[in-house]
Amino acid sequence: MFKNSSYVSLTLLCLSALTFGTGCKSSNTTPVAAQENSSAPATTASAQAAEGTSYKFDFGTGKVAAGYQQVLPTTTYTPERGYGIVSKSEVQAVSRNGKDALRSDFVTSQEPFYFVADVPEGNYKVTVTLGDAQGTSVTTVKAESRRLMLEEVKTANGKVESHTFLVNVRTPRINEQERIRLKPREHNYLNWDNKLTLEFNNAKPAVAAVEITKAEDVITMFLAGNSTVVDQENEPWAAWGQMIPRFFEEGVVVANFAESGETLRAFAGEKRLDKVLSLMKPGDYLFIEFAHNDQKPGGNHLDPFTTYKETLKQYISKAREKGGNPVLVTSMHRRRFDDNGKIINTLSDYPEAVRQTGKEENVPVIDLNAMSKEFYEAMGPEESKKAFVHYPAGTFPGQATELKDDTHFSTYGAYQLAKAVVEGIKKNNLKLVQYLRDDVKPYNPAQPDPVANWKLPLSPDATVVKPDGN
Repeated sequence: MFKNSSYVSLTLLCLSALTFGTGCKSSNTTPVAAQENSSAPATTASAQAAEGTSYKFDFGTGKVAAGYQQVLPTTTYTPERGYGIVSKSEVQAVSRNGKDALRSDFVTSQEPFYFVADVPEGNYKVTVTLGDAQGTSVTTVKAESRRLMLEEVKTANGKVESHTFLVNVRTPRINEQERIRLKPREHNYLNWDNKLTLEFNNAKPAVAAVEITKAEDVITMFLAGNSTVVDQENEPWAAWGQMIPRFFEEGVVVANFAESGETLRAFAGEKRLDKVLSLMKPGDYLFIEFAHNDQKPGGNHLDPFTTYKETLKQYISKAREKGGNPVLVTSMHRRRFDDNGKIINTLSDYPEAVRQTGKEENVPVIDLNAMSKEFYEAMGPEESKKAFVHYPAGTFPGQATELKDDTHFSTYGAYQLAKAVVEGIKKNNLKLVQYLRDDVKPYNPAQPDPVANWKLPLSPDATVVKPDGN
């Protein structure tokens, strides 16, 4: 059953409504009057942005660290304040009355909760201080549309520690005249709402502080692709693009511009490529993975060895004109087995067209197509369902029928494919290798992580609506 079924009512409409000042309430055990205890002046995140300063937030009811803004369970987000908590479950403050103002108190909850701050478009270094001065904690942090940033941070008894990661915040605006042509469903996505949203999750999150600082001199890893790459907004769907930030330390930020249903032609036609190019600087990367939708008949169809290759080369040329580094990624297989337990190729000649284009243009190729075949076959026809969205009826609220999707991934499947992409980065010896986290181990898709060990906590929102593309 869906672990967060009682919490799924925290919807994206709540965060979107906040833009218009309607707000969301947070249950708590701390009186509102306690908010007046803050020794720091009330300052909106927007005002801090205008001043070019970092945003510093001290969570809890204890003494407030110098230069920080206090955040209580009652500090709910409003547009006027420009920052705050969004939650429909009880958020509690815990104080240990220690001498260290920043580390002796924190907020926590038995359910996931969000912290939201208005910030301008850009890349940000986020430092979260986690832990309990008199206990243990377990915290998973996601950003924006369920991008995995920190995976199960466990702090020992009495230990409080800080962790840093980079987050890309963006808007559809390209310039005064141009914008990305978003699909109607995207208007409520956390990726496009002019805010930095952090989700704190897991068995015992303990959030003592958050510091947000503009990150200027970092490599941006832009992603262009479809539903197998996109930051899937809702459970139980997932894609490798929203898992891969977890593997990078400071120095690389992932900007995932992929969207469900996209083709090479549509991605450019909706001005998503123009937006990427408007932000790209020398040394950045553009990862390109399409095919699932390009092969379908219609106005966006491209033939693999002619128009598909030609369009790939246009992407490559435009990225290079900006001083960027294009990287081609062959599309992963769909889950379709023959009678011998071997994967059937449903992608025609498109993966081979990508390989040929890489050779012709001297562009690195990450062969996710080949690695996904190893991955699925290693799991087998039945076990591999767990890498995809296969769930019996009643697993999620409003799910009257079984979910059976052999294209889109569960969080486990998306995570394994992200590890395969990281392995491709290493195999091609891209500069990005220098910024992989110390805990990144070699990955063999023919020996995937045991699915029984997978325990990424679910985010609050779920949908039974299948993403575009199949």
